[in-house]
Amino acid sequence: MLIVEAVILLVVLVLISNVISHYLTFIPVSLIQIALGLVIALFWEMKIPLDTDWFLLLFIAPLLFNDGRRFPKRELWQLRGPIFANSILLVFLTTIVGGYLIYLMIPRLSLTVSFALAAILSPTDPVAVQSISKRVKLPDRILHLVSGESLINDASGLIAFKYAVAATVTGVFSFTHAVGDFLYISVVGLLAGFVLMWLIEFIRDFLRRQGINDVVFNTVLQIMTPFVIYVIAEEAFHASGVIAVVTAGAVSHAQESRLVEDLPELKLVSEKTWDIIVYLLNGIVFLILGDELPIATSKIIHDVHFNTFQAVAYSFGAWVILLLIRIVWIYLYQGISKPRRPSFRVALLAGLSGVRGAVTMAGVLSLPLLTASGQAFPQRSLVLFVAAGVIIISLVAAVVTLPLVAPDNPVPLLTRASFSDETDEALDDDTDDEQQDQRHLMSEAEARIYIMRLAINAIEEHRRIENQRAAYDLILDYQFIIRRLELTTRDDAERQQVMNDEIVLRHIGLKGEQSALDRLYAHQQISSQAYQSASRAVSRTLQRVNHPNNHLNFVLVRSWSATFHRTIHWIKTAIHRSQDKFSDNEWELIDRESAKSAIKALSKYLANDEVDPQSLDKQAIYHLVVFYRNRIERARKDQRVSRAVYAKQLNQLRVIAIGAERTGVQSLLESGNITWQMSGRLRQYINYSENVLMMAASDEVD
Repeated sequence: MLIVEAVILLVVLVLISNVISHYLTFIPVSLIQIALGLVIALFWEMKIPLDTDWFLLLFIAPLLFNDGRRFPKRELWQLRGPIFANSILLVFLTTIVGGYLIYLMIPRLSLTVSFALAAILSPTDPVAVQSISKRVKLPDRILHLVSGESLINDASGLIAFKYAVAATVTGVFSFTHAVGDFLYISVVGLLAGFVLMWLIEFIRDFLRRQGINDVVFNTVLQIMTPFVIYVIAEEAFHASGVIAVVTAGAVSHAQESRLVEDLPELKLVSEKTWDIIVYLLNGIVFLILGDELPIATSKIIHDVHFNTFQAVAYSFGAWVILLLIRIVWIYLYQGISKPRRPSFRVALLAGLSGVRGAVTMAGVLSLPLLTASGQAFPQRSLVLFVAAGVIIISLVAAVVTLPLVAPDNPVPLLTRASFSDETDEALDDDTDDEQQDQRHLMSEAEARIYIMRLAINAIEEHRRIENQRAAYDLILDYQFIIRRLELTTRDDAERQQVMNDEIVLRHIGLKGEQSALDRLYAHQQISSQAYQSASRAVSRTLQRVNHPNNHLNFVLVRSWSATFHRTIHWIKTAIHRSQDKFSDNEWELIDRESAKSAIKALSKYLANDEVDPQSLDKQAIYHLVVFYRNRIERARKDQRVSRAVYAKQLNQLRVIAIGAERTGVQSLLESGNITWQMSGRLRQYINYSENVLMMAASDEVD
């Protein structure tokens, strides 16, 4: 298969995996991606040629640069000593002790290959670690320790892995040479990353002073930065490209505060761009793992020295070894850092949080096929199988453990492969629990409903006779969004009650529409053809109202069906209008009078003594009235304005609405009904809306 077709297929599968994960929330998306990769390997027989150099460059460089950009937070910086000690000492302890125990467990593996396997299994997925640690409520010090360690242990694990692989490939290993070489590549890699990143930032600042401050240009420059730094550090200085890109990411993060006030748009665009890159790279890595599994499995099946069950047992044994080392390390760290007795439960949970992820997979897939002597790399298939098994077992163990240790916090396990806006929200929410207990905190949907109602009130206040059409169009759009959000905030019983209220009100409105049609036809104000067409439209709408589908999964189908019917109706209307010079006025009369009659019917129904308006959903009533008022305004010829004037009125009202939304967010924050993190997301949503408005206004001017 051509490489372009393979890339397209992999990206499509990444999207499909996240769609599946939306419904199967109890399964980590990484496992779904492995399964999909297995499917394409078995049914399409797709093989992706792997090369060590380009694989590390394409996947490791951007992933670690992004990790560096996200480190350190203030809390993590306060623990920089223990974090760096853990990320280095724990990795090398895992490599040496874990590698030797794996060597004893699997006699067919040489000692250097065992070290390589243990080294590449030592890095943990930072998103998974933070997701699990927050859910099980680890102590703050342990939480920040394991979170910070997971962000930078990739580099030390890859360096140890590189040395072990080099010793296997060349067959030569000198401890003194290795120590000297390690110091060289580490120090030079650190300096190279710092200097090169500083140089790139200097060039970018220079170009900005020259007027080259385009956001797209600067975003592309930032995306290319880790690849350029990795290549220069590896090829020009023969140092560690891994350390170089992590250092470069940290330097970039340290300088971001200087750029926020100057180029806020660059911050937003670059963050979302990096989210997309990490999202795709992590997904593709696990898809490739699934694609490679049949090859490794088939070689293991035909190996005369051990069978498949033994290979699975080896994977489980390797995971247990790594888990025990991590538990003992955290337990001892608690005893050293605190005078109180260390908690085994905390150590166990911190150990289980060590889910292996994309860096482990990318590293093991980069194993060379041949050694320096031209022979096959010893037991490459077994190493790949065991590494994949440890990744899968660590994910499954986390999925099984989470409901047991945190049954009251049913948050799905997040990994770096499920990186999204929701991931950022879950990991950045550091709100004080005591403050949360003192005040009622709104959900984000409730907060958005609140600020949108304020926007509607502001539009109503500025509604005049000359801008009524624009006002009702905008209010109707807000109402549609509010109704959709309300459905997500209510339970099934409340949702069913709202739907029942809407059905009753729609019945009343449609009966009013039909009575208006009957009256117009009886007074010969409309033709027989128009009467029959409009009556059929009311009848079809009534049928859809009488047979609602209570399952929200079919809302989209109903929406497309309604759109299809409206399109057909519009085509028929256009044909009728082209055949009859009076049909424009006729159809406008139908729309105007039927909407007025519907509103009168609703008012009469609500004024009935047998009806309690308080028991009906107020938003359903308001939504339906606005819907009919919108139809009236669209059918009025005396208040019609040009397209340019309408667009100007609409933009003026949208500016007023956005101002009301901003005021609402500040009010909710000051009253303690939302957190700082949620207020930031709401403000970001409002800023995006304002940007879209400005873009639309610019297009109209152009």
